[in-house]
Amino acid sequence: MINNKSANPLDLSGRTAVVVGAGGGIGGAIAKTLAAAGARIVSIDRTPGVAKRYAEDLGASLLAGFEVDIRDYANVANVSDMIQQQFGSVDILVNSAGVVDNTPAEDMTPEQWRWVFGVNLDGLFWCCQCFGRQMLARNSGVIVNIASMSGLVVNKPQPQASYNTSKAGVIMLTKSLAAEWADRGVRVNAVSPGYIGTDMTKHGLEQPAWRDAWLNMTPMGRVGEPPEIANAVWFLASDAATFATGSNLVVDGGYTTW
Repeated sequence: MINNKSANPLDLSGRTAVVVGAGGGIGGAIAKTLAAAGARIVSIDRTPGVAKRYAEDLGASLLAGFEVDIRDYANVANVSDMIQQQFGSVDILVNSAGVVDNTPAEDMTPEQWRWVFGVNLDGLFWCCQCFGRQMLARNSGVIVNIASMSGLVVNKPQPQASYNTSKAGVIMLTKSLAAEWADRGVRVNAVSPGYIGTDMTKHGLEQPAWRDAWLNMTPMGRVGEPPEIANAVWFLASDAATFATGSNLVVDGGYTTW
């Protein structure tokens, strides 16, 4: 981690943060929160026009935006090299891209399974590997992966075997990379959100049976908001968390306590 002269350990001034999945509700909130803390933001998303969408909010804090399908290793390797050449080495990487499929397990096709794993786990690893190499080369850097409470428990009533399994993989990958890279100056942590008010949960919240089950099983009785996840990422990305690596910070309104 870069030495920060500020007395505030949450100050990210002078640091470059890559936010993968910046077009999502959580990813967008993360980009805004890190920018407000002083970081320079590079957004990566498969959706066209994401950088333009946040240009007004982030202003000079937004260095660039790239349209990338992270399922393809070559795409990730190329964009990581491009970012390093244009802006120097990355200090913070946040992997927030994610998809879900609610097809029952017995009906899921190989293509559906691979799509979820391609984004949630394969693409996340390609990003960790490519940007992690830059960090390892200078013995400094922070990676925060967005996992899910679904990597710890099976949600109900919706079927989502592929999502649950992929997010469990994210948690274990986070721990594995943390163990490998801790003595080389790179911290790797995860944040596991509960139900958050984003486009991903909109479909479920519109179904009374799903919504009632979700809220009844959440002790706080509500869904979370994207900035509540972004603040957890900010903490782990900052010098306030310099002794934290291999951790999985669960932010779920208490869902997994029962």
